[in-house]
Amino acid sequence: MRIAAMLGVGLLLFSTLSWGQEYQAHFPPEEFKARRDKVFDRIGDNAVAVLQGAPDPGGYIYPRQSNAFYYLCGVENFHSYLLLDGRTRKTTLYLLTGSGQGRGARVLSAENPDAVKGLTGVDEVLPVEKLTGLRIGVIYAPFGAAEGQGQTRGGVQGRNTRALADPWDGRVSREANFIALLMTRNPRSEIRDLTPVLDELRSIKSPLEIELMRRAGQLSALAVVEAMRSTRPGLYEYQLEAAARYIFALNGARLEGYRAIIASGVQNIWDAHYFFNSSPLKDGDLILMDYAPDYGYYTSDIGRMWPVNGKFSPWQRELCQFILEYHKAILKRIRPGAVVKEVMAEAAAEMEAVFARTRFSKPEYEKAARQLVRTGGGVFSHTVGMAVHDVGSYASAPLKKGQVFSIDPQLRVPEENLYLRIEDTVVVTDDGVEILTRLAPMELDEIEKLVQGEGLLQRFPPTPKP
Repeated sequence: MRIAAMLGVGLLLFSTLSWGQEYQAHFPPEEFKARRDKVFDRIGDNAVAVLQGAPDPGGYIYPRQSNAFYYLCGVENFHSYLLLDGRTRKTTLYLLTGSGQGRGARVLSAENPDAVKGLTGVDEVLPVEKLTGLRIGVIYAPFGAAEGQGQTRGGVQGRNTRALADPWDGRVSREANFIALLMTRNPRSEIRDLTPVLDELRSIKSPLEIELMRRAGQLSALAVVEAMRSTRPGLYEYQLEAAARYIFALNGARLEGYRAIIASGVQNIWDAHYFFNSSPLKDGDLILMDYAPDYGYYTSDIGRMWPVNGKFSPWQRELCQFILEYHKAILKRIRPGAVVKEVMAEAAAEMEAVFARTRFSKPEYEKAARQLVRTGGGVFSHTVGMAVHDVGSYASAPLKKGQVFSIDPQLRVPEENLYLRIEDTVVVTDDGVEILTRLAPMELDEIEKLVQGEGLLQRFPPTPKP
């Protein structure tokens, strides 16, 4: 009942957001200016920083700006450039003009610079053709791969490496080409990497960023709830994905943060990043769901497991309950100033009482559980933000307020190809932690009740295959 009520509230809360808003309304220009001021502080007063926006996606792909460019100005126009001049602490936005602007001109037009300045907080707006030789000793530009929708830096860098190594392709990345052009057109300048500067800034989220991530986390959780309620033997994994995507779209999330993982059965779940989502749901199997929206350029990360038939078997309950106990032991110790290794050590000490009262049905299960607690099983996972595997790090120093990351303990029983996990996205607060995905239930009894309920796929059944 509690989750059902929350689902209704979530739909009311988010369905009021209008897709008619054609320029981002999540951040005022002052926030972008504050971010740029921090860049100025780091590059000094005798350098400039220049960033290249995303290209035209071509066709009818939904246009989305690259993360670093959007982070500094909120501009989505393709083939745009941003110049931060450390000597004057002024920012210039370069836009395409005339017919080359495409549909971006409907929102921000190079022919209306005053409106652009008012929306973005930049100091000047010029045509792209005006960006020429910079005539300064030091130029900063991002060397790292530019992340777009559903992308991570590592994934994009891997793609670029494979394209370069392909004897029938051999292209350098767009970022590498941009750096080469800067060197050619500014032969007396030293070109430095801006990526570490931006990564440091992005690693601590502002209150407005956290609000977007809170909404992304809520939608992730509500989608999981709907998938649980819709689960029945005989349905397909992709149908649960469709129910989740409906929740995203209904509440204003136009895109997904990453491709959906809806894995049922031992074989699919063992493939930790399974994405085919084409298998039927079978009585007796577990489902692993990991799926989040792209909400205003920010995403979340979540992982829940539940039984297809609505009832955990004894061995499923045994292992899932143990992971849950460890998950909670970690969560309650996260706070500013805490050190990851100390949190894990304290949680491991608490888990000795859990081991004492747990009667494992197989030696392999106890071995896997002890391995999980000894190593953490990936419990302190990746950062989360504009990308699901976001930039920046947090585990090598005391935790700071505003850091957002995934808590994802994973238990593996290789003898049976079993892979089980519970994942939440959390943010470090003034005195503890907030679970951004908390609307998705973790307690096994509550999960069972949801699966035994009725969801979208029962009220609006899929059309049978001919």
